[in-house]
Amino acid sequence: MTGPSHRERSTEAFFGRRHGKTLRPGPTAALAEQLPTYRIDLSVEPPQDIRQLFEAPVSTTWIEIGFGGGEHLLHEARRRPDVGFIGVEPFINGMAKLMVALAAQPLPNLRIYDDDATQLLDWLPAASIDGLDLLYPDPWPKKRHWKRRFVSRVNLDRIARVLKPDARFHFASDIDTYINWTLLHCRSHPAFEWQAKSAADWHTPYEAWPGTRYEAKAIREGRRPAYLTFQRA
Repeated sequence: MTGPSHRERSTEAFFGRRHGKTLRPGPTAALAEQLPTYRIDLSVEPPQDIRQLFEAPVSTTWIEIGFGGGEHLLHEARRRPDVGFIGVEPFINGMAKLMVALAAQPLPNLRIYDDDATQLLDWLPAASIDGLDLLYPDPWPKKRHWKRRFVSRVNLDRIARVLKPDARFHFASDIDTYINWTLLHCRSHPAFEWQAKSAADWHTPYEAWPGTRYEAKAIREGRRPAYLTFQRA
């Protein structure tokens, strides 16, 4: 199956800064040297079996959208070498931090995309992904900015298209309005079934959860994180 044509630049789902503080020479060098090895090229057709993207033999594939500095992504890729992970992060400083780590310890089960996640989702073959993480995404707390939130009907359609039947979609946040927003959007979407069985489920971290720096800040400031799991119908 031929993937959709690659958009040169998307303003559909990415908002905010791509650059932070000026990078030091070490991260700059790591970015230049490592990113070409790990970056997915959307100008070519995707393989029918997405596992062929990885240097290592992998049994399943997983995406993390907006990996920040890469702490969770690295933890999972190291913990599960039989899983192929695709990390998406357009923020250059976070990408550079990940590349520094990969220069020290390469991971053949990891690939990267450094632009708008919707471009990658549109490129991937249908029913090719076993799971997707969206962890502490920008909540855009002002009501006039809610349309910028990554969780939307059109992006849930994209996620549903690439997920295999029974695949999992993980969403974590400490912002009540975004948690409720995501519950409402996913429960009204025919492709997603919320997996909570009890009141404690959605406040229980995922398996082998390492935590994130954003989560630690939220807890310090008195906000209780929620960990939502949806299954692709």
